[in-house]
Amino acid sequence: MQEESDKIKKALLKKALGYNADEVIEEYTLDEGELVLSKKKVTKKHYSPDISAVKVLLERYYKTYEDEVISMSDEQLEQEKLHLENLLKGEESGD
Repeated sequence: MQEESDKIKKALLKKALGYNADEVIEEYTLDEGELVLSKKKVTKKHYSPDISAVKVLLERYYKTYEDEVISMSDEQLEQEKLHLENLLKGEESGD
């Protein structure tokens, strides 16, 4: 059950943040009674962040994070603050 929950969380996170994927279009022709691949087009497609996925993530997983934060020591809170600041700096610089 935990594995399924992790897969769902990972999929929601991917959709919430947006992602790139390859889109493949294949065309086949009939050659002597057999289907033969005649054209294959691969394009990169960008899927924008989805606000509904963000909402579900916050509703479902934020409470757990909030409980963790409440039980943290001052040192742990300071460490988490630095970690989050570094994440934000990475996003601002385009990482």
